[in-house]
Amino acid sequence: MSDESIRLVTIGRMLRRRWRLLAVLTVVGALVGYGASVLFPPRYTASASVLLPGQWEERELLTQVDIATSSSVVDRAASQLDWRGVSASELRDRVSAKAADGNLIKISGTAETPRRAQLLSDQVAKEFVSFAARIAGGSTDPDAATGTEALRQQVVETNRRITDLADAADPGRTVESVQARTDLEKLRTSLEEAMTKLDQADPAANKAGMVVMGPAARPTGEAPPTRVQLIAAGALLFLLLAVIGHLAAARVNRRLRTEAEIAAALRTAPLGTVDVPGEQRAHRPEDRGPRARLRRLLGVDTRWDIPAPPASGDEAGRRIRYQRVCARLRDQLPAPRRLLVVVPDGDEIAHRAAGQLVAEAASDPLLRVVEVSVDRPIVPDRGIESGALVVLGAGSRTAEELAGIAEACADGSHDVVGVVVAGPVRARPTPSADRPADDATVALAVPGHATGGSV
Repeated sequence: MSDESIRLVTIGRMLRRRWRLLAVLTVVGALVGYGASVLFPPRYTASASVLLPGQWEERELLTQVDIATSSSVVDRAASQLDWRGVSASELRDRVSAKAADGNLIKISGTAETPRRAQLLSDQVAKEFVSFAARIAGGSTDPDAATGTEALRQQVVETNRRITDLADAADPGRTVESVQARTDLEKLRTSLEEAMTKLDQADPAANKAGMVVMGPAARPTGEAPPTRVQLIAAGALLFLLLAVIGHLAAARVNRRLRTEAEIAAALRTAPLGTVDVPGEQRAHRPEDRGPRARLRRLLGVDTRWDIPAPPASGDEAGRRIRYQRVCARLRDQLPAPRRLLVVVPDGDEIAHRAAGQLVAEAASDPLLRVVEVSVDRPIVPDRGIESGALVVLGAGSRTAEELAGIAEACADGSHDVVGVVVAGPVRARPTPSADRPADDATVALAVPGHATGGSV
């Protein structure tokens, strides 16, 4: 097919002519999506936020995100939850984390129920804070991680003892008591300054103390993809695949449409193009099986990639085309003789054009219609007919199929004297009285149809 296959008008024509098939495929896709939702049970996702105090660079936040989803954190959470039938490796696939604005790490957990999703995210957030505190203390040992905090507690206790000693000293009655109170206050000031310098010198301490911003909210809806999303995705996917498949098939279609291409494939001369009014297709006996009825129901028994038939003139104008074809045929024949009109099997447009051509030709030359199979064409041997005239619809056959018909004619000792291309048109209703009265005499000259068999 040409570049026309990607135009919107072509897609619109496909939707109009194949809407039944597309609708069926869309429903099938929706059923596939529903089946996928049954196989994969719904999941729920809950999120807990962890606040990181202090100043953090972006790369440091990304490092904390990796720590939150690491096996060291998730494995500890799995051991605390101790869910039957759920391994730590499976939980790692259900936990995710990302950095949010305001130095927040958002930890999300996915599970089969809302309660489990909430428990999972809360437990992972708790283990993340605990693990980050141990790292900030310079060791992964819990005892070593609490060393700095224990030192602070001792300083607080010492300050309290200093206050007690200062109160126990004789307040201002002797020089010794005043000197003792002064020394105690200096000691308190020195301890506070030492702890302040310790906090300022330890950047990890400034970034410790992560806080879980409350328990995770219990989810009220399923995590994507939900059942509705799977059904919609399946329907849309099948519809797109059907449309793309139609366009791809139309693009690689090798059926010949122009008169010159068809004549070149048959190695003969074109005699002209005739118009065939579009009518309701008659169902032949071989088209009455279940498969044929299904094809008609889905609308795949007719082609969609051909443009809409153009409007035709009156019957007199159409007959002029047939008469000109007959005149060219007589000019090419050295003497009056009988010819076979070869029509491909299943080409309704060509059948009707051949019948009209036989009627217009009358007995000069005398024509007999023969239907041949396209798969393995066989043409009757040369007898009283000496020569073949091929009639077929535009865009109905490939070059290989036409070459096979030409070879079948050669095997039957028939020369292909020409080809007539038939195209469907939209006919205007005309009274039956417009037909000349001598048509009855012409119809008497039309012999019965003979059908070529296939092996």
